[in-house]
Amino acid sequence: MEIHLHNKTFTPYISESEIQQSVKNIAKKISNNYKNETPLFLGVLNGSFIFCADLLKEYKHACNISFIKLASYEQTTSTGTVNELIGLNEDLTNRTVIVLEDIVDTGNTLEKIVEILKQQPIKEFKIATLFLKPDVYKKEIFIDYVGLEIKNNFIVGYGLDYDGLGRNLKEVYKLKEN
Repeated sequence: MEIHLHNKTFTPYISESEIQQSVKNIAKKISNNYKNETPLFLGVLNGSFIFCADLLKEYKHACNISFIKLASYEQTTSTGTVNELIGLNEDLTNRTVIVLEDIVDTGNTLEKIVEILKQQPIKEFKIATLFLKPDVYKKEIFIDYVGLEIKNNFIVGYGLDYDGLGRNLKEVYKLKEN
């Protein structure tokens, strides 16, 4: 079923069950690696909030969560500039930080996060993303946990939006081509 957000039409792309299985897989891998620690999950707002909530429900060990808010998109296009809107307020001294991203495409936001984390006295950081667009990701930053590799489509749903709408959809939809 197509959906309409503002002046755009979107078609079904990734099912709720496929998303949930990917979240469970990421949580299991992180659990295997950090069950004897208390990692700090660092969600990247706004898009990752649903991914963060679902991943934490699947993560069965001690953990903390915090958020950072960066902005790089205007409507359906990356601006190329990343602005920090809400910064870190946590003491990260000797902590393992696991960044939770909803989607990695150009990697510009991720590059800014890595720059911020390298200024902190952390033990280590890892990166987890639910969606990765390998065709457009050209950065040298290693992504430790990937849920799904997808094509370079503009998508909405499961936390991702088009100009503020669509975050509440349980499935992911892609922009319909004309």
